[in-house]
Amino acid sequence: KEIKNAAKAANIHEFIESLPEKYNTIVGERGVKLSGGQRQRIAIARAILKNAPILVLDEATSSLDSHTEQEVQKSINTMLDIENVTIIAIAHRLSTIKHMDRIIVMDKGKIIEDGTFTELVRKEKGKFKELWEHQVNGFV
Repeated sequence: KEIKNAAKAANIHEFIESLPEKYNTIVGERGVKLSGGQRQRIAIARAILKNAPILVLDEATSSLDSHTEQEVQKSINTMLDIENVTIIAIAHRLSTIKHMDRIIVMDKGKIIEDGTFTELVRKEKGKFKELWEHQVNGFV
């Protein structure tokens, strides 16, 4: 039951239920191949099950298409709603971190900005605002 609840929270339960052996299906080289987004969501389900106090996401959506990115983002947002978890997200795709409580912007190894998404996009001449506008307008 805990595994299924974690899979539901990570938006991967329906996919698992569609597999030939459902939760007992072998995946990997000798079994069912998983897409990047499916692997990411299974990793998130595992993190939910582990109940780790800190989770590091390093470019969690960097190689995903827009639809799959949204599914993974829903999973990350679910984790944000779980109490007692700190998520450290390293991201160049800024939509990944939009819902984080605190965003730290670094340049050449130094912190140059710090705040919420709203605070940072409202900051005149801010680096985060500049990067956000470039991504939203398709320049990056």
